[in-house]
Amino acid sequence: MSYGSLFGRSTTEARHDNWTSYFDFIRKTSGELLEADKDLTHKRELLKQLSEPAVRVRQPLASGEAFYRNCDKLRDDPHSLDEKTLTLTCIYKFARHEWAGIEAAWSAVPPLDQCDNVRFRIARYHLAEEFCHVRLFGEMFKTCHLDHVEWIPMPRFIRWFYAAIARFPYAILGAPALASELMGVTFYFHLKPLLNEVFADEPEALAQLQRLLEVITLDELSHIGQRRNYLGAIAIRVARRLLSPMIRSYFADIPEAKLLFNVDKMVQDAREFDYNLLSPRILERIWIPSYILAARSV
Repeated sequence: MSYGSLFGRSTTEARHDNWTSYFDFIRKTSGELLEADKDLTHKRELLKQLSEPAVRVRQPLASGEAFYRNCDKLRDDPHSLDEKTLTLTCIYKFARHEWAGIEAAWSAVPPLDQCDNVRFRIARYHLAEEFCHVRLFGEMFKTCHLDHVEWIPMPRFIRWFYAAIARFPYAILGAPALASELMGVTFYFHLKPLLNEVFADEPEALAQLQRLLEVITLDELSHIGQRRNYLGAIAIRVARRLLSPMIRSYFADIPEAKLLFNVDKMVQDAREFDYNLLSPRILERIWIPSYILAARSV
């Protein structure tokens, strides 16, 4: 059995029919929206389950101060930092960008009781899921005895940039939004084996880190299908062309990335995203547009 391409054809009618399907899926998997808390009932309960009892590395980082000193900006010689610290500061920088983006987008999307169509309601749920991911990243840091991690505001220009693009019409925003989701999923796919390598001496903590990462990855895989559902034939080609410049420019701002990852391979993997490469265990837990499912052949 094979799945159709994410970058393949779809019709306007088919995409329209998928919105209710996705909204039903996200409510079933994430629960009801807790607007004031930027949270979701099922995700809140899941985080509680994952954090109680607490799982912690047996040996704290060689220098927790080095993480806090370098998490927002790499101030030390990276070759002087151990691989655990480099990995965690890289995760922080990636998640911090995500946090800044969703903060801006949350302000641009009306509250749920003012959303007059299913797409706005989906956007509100989607952003709440992203806030849940920030909490999951926070739990990753706690797993490594980093209990005082705060999200430092991005520089003013970057905050202005995120606020501006959050208000773009979706006809313009759709292609880069899909490219951004693909970039995120590709980063998580590459992070998974890195964690296995770096935390091999901490099996209990490693298992916890992978559990937290999997929750995020599953949501983001469903977000890829959701973002795809906005795009017609031209926009989907634009999204694929955007992957290389977006990924390269994004990770150029995270100096640890070139030491920890093969960015060229990340670009290649994002451009070649294929549902057929995902395990059945993952496929049964994510949302995939019906026109990609319908392209399956036996």
